[in-house]
Amino acid sequence: MTSDDAARGAAEDEVDRIVDAWRRERPDLEPEPLQVFSRVSRLSRHLDLARRRAFAAHGLEVWEFDVLSSLRRSGAPYELTPGRLLADTLVSSGTMTNRIDRMVAHGLVVRSSAPSDRRVVLVRLTPQGKERVDSAMADLLESERALLATLAPAERTTLIGLLRALLLPFDS
Repeated sequence: MTSDDAARGAAEDEVDRIVDAWRRERPDLEPEPLQVFSRVSRLSRHLDLARRRAFAAHGLEVWEFDVLSSLRRSGAPYELTPGRLLADTLVSSGTMTNRIDRMVAHGLVVRSSAPSDRRVVLVRLTPQGKERVDSAMADLLESERALLATLAPAERTTLIGLLRALLLPFDS
């Protein structure tokens, strides 16, 4: 029994099979990164599907949730400039303009001018947008909680710390 076998116990997942095959076919390579990043990638796909289902149940696309949740997290009166929304959602200004237009048409947000400077445009969450993002967020958290259910609280805490350490260089 290898140390990898001992670490994973009796349970084997698809990544274990992929890593074992690479070790067999290319014993000159150490596929340890696959053990982390292939699992992260596979988990990301499952998470993406769960998120899409949670948002679709509320008539939202993923990108709509991203914009609405950015506005909701900003606090009352739930408004931001398009530039701030760009920074939060990492899309181009043309894409953001199109998204805001579509969300205005669906009654989820409104545009207005800033009282202090009429040249500054603000995007504000409507009551309908606030209700949709709040209910979608509640469903999302329930779905994501279910994905974490196999981990003990201490394991979740450890995972949070490890993922934070892995992501910090990208967020700097």
